[in-house]
Amino acid sequence: MSMLSKRIQVLSPSLTMAITALARDMKASGKDVLSFSAGEPDFDTPQVVKDAAIKAINSGFSKYTAVGGTPDVLKAIAGKLKRENNIEYKPSDIVVNVGAKHSLFNIFQAILNEGDEVIIPSPYWVTYPEIVKYSDGTPVFIDTDEQSGFKITPTQLKAAITPKTKALLINTPSNPTGAIYSKEELSALAEVLKGTNILVVSDEMYEKIIFDGKQFTSLASISEDMYKRTITVNGLSKSVSMTGWRFGYLACPIKEITNAIVDLQGQSTSNINSITQKAAVPALDGLADDDIEVMRKAFEKRRNMACEMINAIEGLSTLKPEGAFYLYVNTKAVENDSIKFSKMLLEEKGVAVVPGLGFGTDGYFRLSFATDDASIKDGIHRIKEFVENYKK
Repeated sequence: MSMLSKRIQVLSPSLTMAITALARDMKASGKDVLSFSAGEPDFDTPQVVKDAAIKAINSGFSKYTAVGGTPDVLKAIAGKLKRENNIEYKPSDIVVNVGAKHSLFNIFQAILNEGDEVIIPSPYWVTYPEIVKYSDGTPVFIDTDEQSGFKITPTQLKAAITPKTKALLINTPSNPTGAIYSKEELSALAEVLKGTNILVVSDEMYEKIIFDGKQFTSLASISEDMYKRTITVNGLSKSVSMTGWRFGYLACPIKEITNAIVDLQGQSTSNINSITQKAAVPALDGLADDDIEVMRKAFEKRRNMACEMINAIEGLSTLKPEGAFYLYVNTKAVENDSIKFSKMLLEEKGVAVVPGLGFGTDGYFRLSFATDDASIKDGIHRIKEFVENYKK
């Protein structure tokens, strides 16, 4: 008889984290490894953020704060959402969490009962179904592909809804595909949800990493109906290169939900790091926007280069992502088993990518281009050599 709970036994480890750790260990042992597995910008955190943190440390801001966040940071988030996303939230509608992953964990722990269904477009971020399952929910996947631009349609959404549907989880721009839903596409999905009690969880973590002049639209800004049913999730890890600072947040006008999340957090982590909260304020106020634009331009340049190089390899193909910093590469003409492909690529060429199976679609791998140009060129050259000599 296992000493572990049934809940923890259904939880799968993060494939992204596992590959990243393996690549790190191989590199530490002296092997020549290029890792494209982590979703982490290679840029330093902007100086204005670091200065705010240093000021907070020197002024002794090192005590507990309110569970949901300090008045300053909640006000800054509300201001950011109104200014940039056209969504009006009161500070009391917002809860600050230990990264957006924690936001999602808190949300599903608070809203799901056993058997409740959560609709998740596939490919999906590896953590989504795991958190849903851990919260006693049932993931319901809607498959997408290159033909649909990796986006679900209103017809697909309508067909996936059952009496057990509790929520729809949307990620735009998407990890791993970089797909962005336009305002018109989101409005069409919103029409399907009218008259239902279905909640929407909108993960907008990559909202500022957008290319080709595309416009980002927050789901909660589509209509009053969507505003009332949407829980907006965001953070500063990707756009402001603050991964290790662990700053995420959620915003929701449904007091029953936000109050429950504060209660849950009060009995688990309590407040997030006090210094991080002070550091986040200038970023939320727009004082790091110039730094963000420098990063965005660099990511766009790298995307163009990486796409061109991958699509020049016979047997591989990738759509040009509209946002985020990943290529989702189709390997089906070479190998449909993404675990086998990625394992051999790491062993033979020292290139770490994340198998598509972790994102719900075999026959693909995810390559992060959040690294320097020389590494991208070297890595894709190694992938080219690997594919040219690949034996099934």
